[in-house]
Amino acid sequence: MINYTVNCSILFQELPLLERPAAAKAAGFEGVEFWWPLSESVPGDAEVDRFVRAVENAGVQLTGLNFADDIPNGYRGLLSNPARSREFRDNIDVTVGIAERLGCTSLNALYGIRLDGVAEAEQDELAVVNYGHAATAADRIGATVLVEALNAIESPTFPIVSSHDVATVIDTVTKETGQRNLEILADFYHLARMGEKTSDVLSRYGDRIGHVQIADTPGRNEPGTGDFDFDELYSGLDELGYDGWVGLEYKASGSTVDSFAWRE
Repeated sequence: MINYTVNCSILFQELPLLERPAAAKAAGFEGVEFWWPLSESVPGDAEVDRFVRAVENAGVQLTGLNFADDIPNGYRGLLSNPARSREFRDNIDVTVGIAERLGCTSLNALYGIRLDGVAEAEQDELAVVNYGHAATAADRIGATVLVEALNAIESPTFPIVSSHDVATVIDTVTKETGQRNLEILADFYHLARMGEKTSDVLSRYGDRIGHVQIADTPGRNEPGTGDFDFDELYSGLDELGYDGWVGLEYKASGSTVDSFAWRE
């Protein structure tokens, strides 16, 4: 049986953000996940408290949370950006604090886009250091830092675009910082868009996957709207003994509630 969790940053956009956890619960889900959900990287306590209460009052588990990522402005993460590195580090304690309050043990740290005028080596070195800071803080609450590949079609300036790239980043962080609580966030939509075969990803990196996300390809809509082989994925996950959450991180082709019809 698959444990689905709803990404409430991309789904239920018909509703205000703080109403989405309750909507997910009403639709029959026990878990929710979010990109960075607050207005600033270091928001006030009152805003944090409102978010925590919304999840608690909905009676759902927070299964995943991004560190501050500034996705609305196209940044796809801050940790490799020298101009915003301090902002990322200041956000670490906020993110880990929310996770601790809500029992969330999976924290996604997007690598960050390539920046004009900044050497790639400088960004890469900074990313390793900041992954180390994030992993150290997450380790204090028994949480894992996730590293994710995006597809180059939609995010052409994002440098981590394959499962191999992700594994290399994690290995480098572990070697340089000693932190071992980093795992792969396997978003099979992004990986499929880059031509990776599900069976290859699972055979090579299955034991390093900390979280799974899905959407159909190529449109990133709900399962059944494209050509992704979900039976192959679920069979492979079952063979691996994966018992974690599977995040629904797709764009509903109609209303969010109607997009869940594929589960019936």
